[in-house]
Amino acid sequence: MHHNKLSPADVLQITKHSLLSRESCAEEELIQTFIQKLLMMNYRARYIKTEENNHTLIKTEEDHTQQRDKEVEGNIFDDDLKSISFSKKASNQSDPVHPMDVQMAVFHCADGFLKQLMVTKLSQCQYALPLLVPDPFTQQIEFPLWTFRQIKKSWKMRNNHEIITQTQPIYKAETPMVFFFRFGSVSSSKSQQMNNLINEKHNTILMDGVVEIAWFWPSGKDTDKFTDCVAFCNLHGDAGDHEKQLQILTEMASVNVVLLPKLDRNDKHAANIQNLYKDRKKPLICALTKDKSTVNEIKNDKYKIGLKDRNQSDVAKELRRVINACLSQSSSTFRLEDVSKHSDIRVDEEDDGDCRRGRGAAQQMMSLLGNKDLTKIKESFLPHQGKLWHQWCQKNKELHRPQADEKEIEKSKRNQMKELREQQHKVNINTYIQSFIKEMTCSHAENKMYFLKWLGIFLDAHTSQDISALHHKYDEKWSAVIKLKKNHYKSEQLNTDQTILEKISEYLQAAAFGLEHIMREIGQIYESCSSVKKNKKDLKDFSSLPSLAAEMMISGSPLELMDGDAAHVPVIWISAVLDQLIQKLGDQRVFVLSVLGLQSSGKSTMLNAMFGLQFAVSAGRCTRGAFMQLVRVSDEMKTLMNFDYILVVDTEGLRAPELAGRSTRDHDNELATFVVGIGNMTLINIFGENPSEMQDILQIVVQAFLRMKKVRLNPSCVFVHQNVSDITAGEKNMEGRRRLHETLDEMTKLAAEEEGCDAEHFSDIIKFDVQNDVKYFPHLWEGSPPMAPPNPNYCENIQELKETIMSHASKSCGMMLIDLKDRIKNLWEALLNEGFVFSFRNSLEISAYRKLETEYSKWSWSLRKAMLETENKLHNKIENETIHEVEETDLQRELKKTSEEVEKSMSEFFDKEKDKNILIQWKTSFDLKIKELQENIVSETKRKLNEILQQRDLKKKIDAQRTHHMNTLYEKSKELALTLKDKTNDDETLKKAFYLFWEHSVKKIITDTPIIKDIDTMRDVKRLLNDIHQGILPVDLWKEGSEYNDIFPVLSYSEYVIFRKSAQRVKEPHGFAETLSPDDEAQIRSLVTDVAQQTNKMIQSFNISKMGYNISYIQQLIDYIRKRVTEHQEESAKYVFKKEFFINLFFSLCKRTNTMITEQHRLSRDRNDPVIYLEKKREEFYSIFQKHCHGATSAAIFGEIICQKLKESIEQSVYKKTARDLTDEMRSNCESLNGNRSNLEKHILKTLADEDNFDKYMNYIHKPRDHFKSFIRDEVSQYITDQFSFSVHVLPKMEENIKLLQQKIMKAAHESTEYVQVNRGDAGLWWKSFTQHLSDELIFSEKDLSGVKHDDVDDFNLLEDVIRQELTDIMSDISSRFNTKTFPVKLDYKFRPDELLIDHLCQCCWVQCPFCKVICTNTIENHGGDHSVPFHRVTGLRGWCHYKTTHFSTQICTSAVANSIQSFCPNLSDKPVLWRDYRRAGGVYADWSITPDLSEPPYWKWFVCRFQKDLEKYYNNTFEGKGEIPDEWRTYSKQDAFDSLNKYI
Repeated sequence: MHHNKLSPADVLQITKHSLLSRESCAEEELIQTFIQKLLMMNYRARYIKTEENNHTLIKTEEDHTQQRDKEVEGNIFDDDLKSISFSKKASNQSDPVHPMDVQMAVFHCADGFLKQLMVTKLSQCQYALPLLVPDPFTQQIEFPLWTFRQIKKSWKMRNNHEIITQTQPIYKAETPMVFFFRFGSVSSSKSQQMNNLINEKHNTILMDGVVEIAWFWPSGKDTDKFTDCVAFCNLHGDAGDHEKQLQILTEMASVNVVLLPKLDRNDKHAANIQNLYKDRKKPLICALTKDKSTVNEIKNDKYKIGLKDRNQSDVAKELRRVINACLSQSSSTFRLEDVSKHSDIRVDEEDDGDCRRGRGAAQQMMSLLGNKDLTKIKESFLPHQGKLWHQWCQKNKELHRPQADEKEIEKSKRNQMKELREQQHKVNINTYIQSFIKEMTCSHAENKMYFLKWLGIFLDAHTSQDISALHHKYDEKWSAVIKLKKNHYKSEQLNTDQTILEKISEYLQAAAFGLEHIMREIGQIYESCSSVKKNKKDLKDFSSLPSLAAEMMISGSPLELMDGDAAHVPVIWISAVLDQLIQKLGDQRVFVLSVLGLQSSGKSTMLNAMFGLQFAVSAGRCTRGAFMQLVRVSDEMKTLMNFDYILVVDTEGLRAPELAGRSTRDHDNELATFVVGIGNMTLINIFGENPSEMQDILQIVVQAFLRMKKVRLNPSCVFVHQNVSDITAGEKNMEGRRRLHETLDEMTKLAAEEEGCDAEHFSDIIKFDVQNDVKYFPHLWEGSPPMAPPNPNYCENIQELKETIMSHASKSCGMMLIDLKDRIKNLWEALLNEGFVFSFRNSLEISAYRKLETEYSKWSWSLRKAMLETENKLHNKIENETIHEVEETDLQRELKKTSEEVEKSMSEFFDKEKDKNILIQWKTSFDLKIKELQENIVSETKRKLNEILQQRDLKKKIDAQRTHHMNTLYEKSKELALTLKDKTNDDETLKKAFYLFWEHSVKKIITDTPIIKDIDTMRDVKRLLNDIHQGILPVDLWKEGSEYNDIFPVLSYSEYVIFRKSAQRVKEPHGFAETLSPDDEAQIRSLVTDVAQQTNKMIQSFNISKMGYNISYIQQLIDYIRKRVTEHQEESAKYVFKKEFFINLFFSLCKRTNTMITEQHRLSRDRNDPVIYLEKKREEFYSIFQKHCHGATSAAIFGEIICQKLKESIEQSVYKKTARDLTDEMRSNCESLNGNRSNLEKHILKTLADEDNFDKYMNYIHKPRDHFKSFIRDEVSQYITDQFSFSVHVLPKMEENIKLLQQKIMKAAHESTEYVQVNRGDAGLWWKSFTQHLSDELIFSEKDLSGVKHDDVDDFNLLEDVIRQELTDIMSDISSRFNTKTFPVKLDYKFRPDELLIDHLCQCCWVQCPFCKVICTNTIENHGGDHSVPFHRVTGLRGWCHYKTTHFSTQICTSAVANSIQSFCPNLSDKPVLWRDYRRAGGVYADWSITPDLSEPPYWKWFVCRFQKDLEKYYNNTFEGKGEIPDEWRTYSKQDAFDSLNKYI
């Protein structure tokens, strides 16, 4: 046997072959082509031609009338079906393949599920179906009952003048049965005779030994060939060779029809014929191939009919007449299931253990249903999806669409929803669902599949009769209502009938009970547990439930995406299922294909034919809501496509009449927008040529597309016109396309007007090609149902549509499952809001933008880092006086390589990133941002270097004086050494003599040089302020720790201004209040912030660390601040500043910068104060002094002097380089500093929550820039403390920097030596060459040794050796002293890692939201466009209260602007502005983009609850009345707050 059975998954996946449409193929592709056509319900599957000789591969039965049908040759079933080919060696090239070879080969190699799918499709093609099948190896007969289980048929019968409609599974249908068989070899085709009797469209073909069955289904018309449903069985081959089949069928038949040459008593089969003839109860018809006579009744119910030389049509008429006569006298019926009662045959359902066990489990579940009234069955067995769930959905919709300006209502609704979830959680899980979960959890995959199939079959059987009756009642009542309306009949009768109609509609809704309802129940069990965060008492682990649904989806089952009864998407459940899908499959890329159309327009049938899917299509079980199903893409196709699966979304029909009571236009709008929104492509299904029937729906679709365009989802569509006749006329097609195009354009204009958009054509909104994206399908049926097979042209059109879809899909990126989850969630959330476009928060965009910002941070750091290296190099050259000016072109040239690398990285990111279709919208703006950043970096660096150039000349005197002192000391110590040459063995004498000399020399230098004193900047500040204001200053200004003068935490600047008389003041009940408007407050705060930033830059530019402090710097700050304050008040027509504003602003700024100025002055003093500097150098001088005393050569001493001179410069170079390396390391390894500004803020908020310090929170809210800087400094300090000694990068890098620098110095010494030797120069030439080589690397120039005599230095090789030896000792000393304490002290302020990071991370937008003070997250300062943030805060955190109360506002900006009723007073005036129209308030309000969103992350809600009392005390307001904290807020934990940060930032 063939053990590796083929499954539906093998044949339903998208392959290259499945996209080819062909009427002929190579023999080796015959199987694939057959399966493909069969799955598409194309009955031409049996008429495929070979490409070799273009003959018909599959013969009809009449092609075989002259030869006995043969067994399938060869043991083909031992091979995998995929490799089956009908070899030319096995058959003559001119001998076509037997028609049943292909079908039966597939049948025998298929597993139970594929067999069932095949037989279902064969039935749809109106082909005969295998009833008894001999095993090709053992000849044991099998009855494949399982394969019939999914087939349902509908037919109509006449009863007097009434037409009765019946719908039944065929295995249950009780019908008469006519059995055809033959004895011997006959010249007339038995199959042909049957086809003429049943269906003249095409042949039902059989195989030797196989019994196949076909039915005639009447249509209730006079033209019906039979008045009742009749089954016809055919035993293929000589009945004498198949006694078992003959016995079973002749016993079960109502009429037996035997074909034989003639009635001959000597025939070997005569006994069999005689026995049938003697059976008085069973009619017998003998069809004789050698007889020319017409029909003749031999005796009662025994007939013979001649076939020889007779017209086939005449024979068929006579046979039909005789069979009808026999059936009218017969009461016997045939039921398919009864075949299984016969012994000696194998029934597939019993033979397969998994099938048997699955049936047993399903039967056990069905037994639990009992005889419960079908309309009450869901209420009893599926309580979680009933009233409580529907109420929750309604409350959720009401919550998203507030009707009143009352916070209490919102609070009440949230509490009600919470209570509903708790009630839902308390409901016990029904035993029925427990059994289902247990079976799905414990069984293996194959058993689960059978269990699900059986349960679906049993549930369908259980409900179909009642549902059919309800539909019949509905149709009758609907017809009555239509008649009354047509006659304009307005009476009680019409109202009564309409009420009854709505009641029947409710019954239909209640009676529907299928697998989708079971899964819906499990989804609601999960949602209730998830909402209250605990298991049910009768459920161990609710988190395992989504896994069941994910497994079902993987195995090919559809999953309900939108609950059709509640008209709601269970977002929590769907998200959990998709998470499980990702866990099981990986985060696969999917192409989402949605379909939309009127009810019963053929949507589901089209999908079933296109992908071989089995969405519900019967009238009793129309699709409700929306379902999604996965279609796998084969491995070979994955290389051609950009996705792994197609996710097909089928929807309920729009304008469903039985839903008229509840499925309003809004619901259709929601559904249309939802499926269009989640789909990469939507099929718009139109029944007929003229779209007028769907005109209003088209407007909904166009509106949905308009909305999609605004939020850049970029949907696409294909229009499919079904049931169009005469589609071959090209002119008619063109006319149809023209009409559709005009209609679409008209609808677009209407929709654009409603949406307030400027759009003229449909193509303005969506990518749509009217030539290629409009398809015309013929009638589905080739003839009149129920006997008509599907139209082959329909199937070919389906294939063409499939190719079109795949062509579009191959150009699409689809979306990842994780992105699909977010899209579903956010789109549904948006649809719940009143204004879709403005409420849509596209998390795909948010996620993509975050990635872009992170990359931008990397790109900008690359440019900054490169410029820091350049700045350092040019700084050295300036100090060494090798360059005397810096041009922008020089800096741009230095930055060119890095700039090109960044440009390449950007290009790759935008071209290759998976979300490139979303990212493309920002490409231009980020190109400009990077260009602007480069320009800023270049101009800022040029400014700093030019300042150094200007200061260099001022500094020359200081440096020259210091160098003169040093070199004088060298020479004098050398003279002293010469006098002590005879004392070289007495170290004590040498030391004493040197120290005495040193003390005397330093005293003389100090006398000649003014001492650099400590500074007190705040004293200077006070003195200058006193001079300006003539001593009239606030007393509190000088008090230690006084907050009077700190202007930064001030909540309102109203106390600092005097209102002009012309200014309009805020009206209060008892007069006018002198209070600044929020707009004015924001402008003053912006002034304060900007002045603080600019003064900081000014202090940096003073270069105090090199030049030292001067009181003139404070005067410059005073002048600048006064200028800015004056300019600001001149621009304001409302107020002028009091003098206290300037005093406090200046004093506050000086107080903040005092530490930085003092620290920089300390560095300057250490470098320039002769006492301090010379004290550091004493031991170095003593070392050189000793060498002089011991008679060292001039070259050796010169070498040591050079190294001592180099030491400080080397140390500074290493420290600065290491600082840059450490900064780079922190950008990679420090979690809070390795991203963009938003990432930094997330860590700040987490740290604030952990520290639990209210004062720090207030500092963050009111002084965000200061808090950010402080946080960065703390992070850097902590990192250096924790990681410095353990760093895998910085310390080794420092050692590497030292080695590289040592190598460069030695290279400079060696090349200088060679240069002098070649040019026969002296020590002066060597020294000049040496300093020039190092001018890029170190601040070290030729003037550093001016005054030191080196005329007698002539051994340059020795000089080089001395430098090498001394340098090693110096490097070792620098390395040993390199630690966390010396590192920051030795560095100039601006070169420290924290300052470098502040410069990188804080050069961005700092504008605060006028409502809640949250900071704009744009990474560019003074950026274009609106300010925005990922999520806003509670407005009360900035002190906002409800109008004319002291009750805090608990509004959150994003939910407030989603409200259509609530308002605020922008200037505290009597003219309120609606929150949703906040931009109309103008000023700072108009500069912000606040996206409506009701999700409201928990972080700030948790904060309010945690620090409620602190906030009330700080602002002197209360959380009472309208500002009462909602109970829901108190449920959030700190972890919930953290989780929301991870989600939204």
